[in-house]
Amino acid sequence: MFSFQSASRKVAKTFLCGLLKLQNRHLLICDICLFAITPLLALFLRLDGVLALKAYITELEIATILFLAIKLILLWHLGFYRRYWRYASIEELTYIAMLMLAAVVIQSLVFDAFHYIPYLTIKKLPQSLPFIDGLLSFIFVGALRFSVRAVDKTSQKTVLSPITERVLIVGAGSAGVSLVQEMQRNPQLGFYPVAYIDDDPQKLNLRIRGIPVIGDRFHIPQAIQSLQIQKVVIAMPTVAGGVIREIVDICKATGIHTSTLPGIHEILNGRVRVDNIRDVRIEDLLRRESVQTDIEKVAKFIVGKKVLITGAGGSIGSELCRQIFQCRPAQMILIGHGENSVFNIQQELEQLLAVLKQGSKAQPNIPRISALIADIRFRSRLKNAFEQFQPDVVFHAAAHKHVPLMEDNAAEAITNNVVGTKNLLDMALQYGVQHFVMISTDKAVNPTNIMGASKRVAEMLVLQAARESGKPYVAVRFGNVLGSRGSVVPTFKKQIAAGGPVTVTHPDICRYFMTIPEAVQLVLQAVVLGRSGEVLMLNMGQPVKIVDLAAELIRLSGYEVNKDIEIMFTGLRPGEKLFEELFIAGEEYKPTEHQKLLVVKNASRIIPENINVVVESLCKAADRNDGDYIMFLLAQIVPGYKPKFLGNKVSANAASNIYTKTNSHVNERGKFKPQEA
Repeated sequence: MFSFQSASRKVAKTFLCGLLKLQNRHLLICDICLFAITPLLALFLRLDGVLALKAYITELEIATILFLAIKLILLWHLGFYRRYWRYASIEELTYIAMLMLAAVVIQSLVFDAFHYIPYLTIKKLPQSLPFIDGLLSFIFVGALRFSVRAVDKTSQKTVLSPITERVLIVGAGSAGVSLVQEMQRNPQLGFYPVAYIDDDPQKLNLRIRGIPVIGDRFHIPQAIQSLQIQKVVIAMPTVAGGVIREIVDICKATGIHTSTLPGIHEILNGRVRVDNIRDVRIEDLLRRESVQTDIEKVAKFIVGKKVLITGAGGSIGSELCRQIFQCRPAQMILIGHGENSVFNIQQELEQLLAVLKQGSKAQPNIPRISALIADIRFRSRLKNAFEQFQPDVVFHAAAHKHVPLMEDNAAEAITNNVVGTKNLLDMALQYGVQHFVMISTDKAVNPTNIMGASKRVAEMLVLQAARESGKPYVAVRFGNVLGSRGSVVPTFKKQIAAGGPVTVTHPDICRYFMTIPEAVQLVLQAVVLGRSGEVLMLNMGQPVKIVDLAAELIRLSGYEVNKDIEIMFTGLRPGEKLFEELFIAGEEYKPTEHQKLLVVKNASRIIPENINVVVESLCKAADRNDGDYIMFLLAQIVPGYKPKFLGNKVSANAASNIYTKTNSHVNERGKFKPQEA
């Protein structure tokens, strides 16, 4: 008896292993055998089991050959035998159903047609035979394929990780279910999903993929204790940061380790995977509800074009490169001044390129990647780049952005932000670039600092180029970017790692924040929506107090505010405002078809007439490193900007010297007359 059972298990194991080794050629043979008997079974069912075979044998043979040929030709030509069935899902089941439905339609049409062929008549066979045959074929073909999937899933349960964590999934939506599915499919990863938490009362007590939904977020402490949970994963990539913050606070009170899936903007180009799980970041606590972007329209716009990105190694520039790459341009030209940062993004894109080339030899629209180390302040270098590559679209993300540094380095702000932009625009117009997008800032609105004023002048240059050429050249304004190099978040993290204190300039200072992927997606949306001579402004929601941001980061790092890590106020820095503004007097703001984008309709009509003269003077002043003159000139064309020497440095002598220089310029040009200081 024992030997018989052992032999039976051995036979069963051999059969199951053989099933997993089935290839498409083996499945084709199985299908031929199945399709050869389904007409007979269909007729048997149609006649309620009473089958006089002799009366139907000839016509049944004709129908069997006919149905077999139709199904095999259809399945072969539609790629059915080029699929891998070990990971079959609902998509494959739908695919089988659609193919069998098509087969039934064709079989029925041909079956009816054969009634009119004299020597191949099949009038004795019932009219429902093609339908019943198709239904049986669907059942048999689906059962054969999904038995491979079932055996594979069963065999994987024997593969265990030496360390398995009991996981509570917060969020029973599509992301949470996908995460559980991958954990179940790959138990060797060491995650054992125990239960879901979800605020939707309609899901309570339901089981999804065998895992129960046990309550809402307030049930988390009880679930952690009763189910011996070792890890909580927040699987809600589309919810607002306030919800994430509340869940993190609840979990923190229990002392359990909490991870999350990134926001939808970060996983937009790939499915939810276990390796997406990471620790909760400040970006998760501050993100807004998911913004729906028309990815298809953006991809359709970029595909096949030559795209040039300046500042390609920076935080915004590198994310632009990643997302543009997904849209399959013909070529990407990466321009940057820092060789290490440009090298890093080039290598990252080259790796993605290698995966594309390896995945399919016939992969369409594989981009070419070209990297140039160049400073946009040098026209000759830009001229070489434009002449060589002839780009169709330019994304201008290169800029000096640090407010206090630019207050002390006014010449650099002008040469990079103004002269560099002017050089790019000149080359773009000369070489027929069709679309130009400049990344601007909310600090260009009523600026109190040189950086903001220089970016406002750069905006004006873009609008002037658009007005003169009629081409869709636009500027896009948005606020601070979370996690970008030199922003407050990396600075605070370094201070926390050093044991504090965390320095904040003022207890009331506020800023608008966006995540890098979100900002870049809206910039790409802007290139599709923008018309000639417009400024597009991103709706950034509510401003965030910097002191609150610092406190959240301290808590996320596992410390208590002003107990473990102190927050110290240091006073506003030169050129810094308490509150950033979004609107400029005289600009007309209107909504676009996208809920997160506003457009300044009259932007190109409020450019100063003497902008070319002033920009030329700014360039000369920057060459001389004349900071006072730079500030004076900026005040002439940038509304709201007041140079610091007019406010707190007395400068009768300085102002007199500037006025003399300006009058001298007027004598030479006869155009520019300064406003009253």
